[in-house]
Amino acid sequence: MGSETQENISMERSKQEEEGMAEPVSPTGQYFNSSVLSICVLGVLESEVPIDDSPTMSLLQDVFLPISPRFSSIMISDRRGEKQWKRVDVNLKNHVNVPTFPAGLSPKSYDNYFNGYLSKIALEPLPQTQPLWEMHIIKYPTSNAAGNLIFKLHHALGDGFSLMGALLSCLQRVENPSLPLTFPPLQLRSKPEIFKSKKSTVSETFSSIFNTMSDFGWSLLKSSVVEDVQSPVRSGDDGVEFKPITISTMTFSLDQIKQIKTRLGVTINDVITGIIFYGIRLYMLAVSNNSTNAHSTALVLLNTRIIGSYKSVKEMVKPNAESPWGNEFGFLHVSMPELTKAAVTNPLLFVEKAQQIIKRKRGSLAVNLTGKLLEAVRKLRGPEATAKYIHSTLKNSSMTISNVIGPVERMALANHPVKGLYFMVVGVPQSLTITMVSYTGKFRIAVGTEKDFIDPQKFKSCIENAFEMIFKSSCEALSRAN
Repeated sequence: MGSETQENISMERSKQEEEGMAEPVSPTGQYFNSSVLSICVLGVLESEVPIDDSPTMSLLQDVFLPISPRFSSIMISDRRGEKQWKRVDVNLKNHVNVPTFPAGLSPKSYDNYFNGYLSKIALEPLPQTQPLWEMHIIKYPTSNAAGNLIFKLHHALGDGFSLMGALLSCLQRVENPSLPLTFPPLQLRSKPEIFKSKKSTVSETFSSIFNTMSDFGWSLLKSSVVEDVQSPVRSGDDGVEFKPITISTMTFSLDQIKQIKTRLGVTINDVITGIIFYGIRLYMLAVSNNSTNAHSTALVLLNTRIIGSYKSVKEMVKPNAESPWGNEFGFLHVSMPELTKAAVTNPLLFVEKAQQIIKRKRGSLAVNLTGKLLEAVRKLRGPEATAKYIHSTLKNSSMTISNVIGPVERMALANHPVKGLYFMVVGVPQSLTITMVSYTGKFRIAVGTEKDFIDPQKFKSCIENAFEMIFKSSCEALSRAN
């Protein structure tokens, strides 16, 4: 982060303090930190070099805290019961944890300690008496890195877009720290074609209306009375959010994903969605033939900002910002395709099916209507009732899928080059959570699975097999076409 940006943020914060302004907690922030929901994000940075933690406190004090007043605030209720962010003095020592593992072990052995530590902090609630974030410094080498930095941030602070923007404000390019990090362009909604026939426009309008009402009605049912059946990826147990989870990751080549995209004439999202759904069905087949095609719904989280790239923190905290800080997202129910006999022999059918689903969803405004419904519930019954509705929405589906875009260039934190990064959403009432992030030509998928229910190694193997099968089939399809 540049000194000018830090100075502007500090001036804005000082102005608010002088005027005695209290920042209200957004409705979504209240939902995510309520009596029924407490959802956090774990962000992991893998260091290429052994970690020197001596600059930690100065980095947090001078760079991290100035990013947003929320990092120096606690959530309180005012006299009317409205939630507010209250500024407090931050004791950084209470937020930094450096665990001690046995000395002299192999990286493979430290993998087990690291994974166990991740599982432990995923379950531990953040204290409400201090700002809702923590930093964990793992100095021991694992198979993937010389050391790991874990940021635990409460989802009430912001969504993945906001938190990624905050994290990236602390990082610099490895090759040239004076230049900003750059990102692949975010996919925007396509603009309507100007020269369309009246018949085509009318047809698309009716199709959009039908899809919107169908998707919105289905979302209502899924959030209230229609529950996914029990399956190898959904235990359906009450209180599953309080059970231990296992976090595992896998890395794919973004170039290979783009090759599949080009060969099939689809989008990157189509390819990724097809790989994930196909891999999940392969896992269900491997665990139980009887539940291979159990009805399963994915809850896909969508960034609702209409933007082309990440904005600077300075721009995000401005009043009426185009890309505001906070929680600006919606969710959409997507039914997972069945594993037919044809799809077993031709996995490209799953990508084709994913393309059809995504294309249809693009013509729907169900996400907007769902947002208006949540706001109506909040006004009529309060944020706690809305949080219960969201909890039911999550619990009734089989999994959550979310995706953020990372930088193209290698980045570093306090002269520690970042080898890889990933994140995980924890505290959700589901047995399976899938997150994705791109970085320097690689695509990282992280999987959070209910411990002792989903086999993480078998699940990971099935996703990797799905990728290999789809990539191989796309090569064969290209050869036949030529």
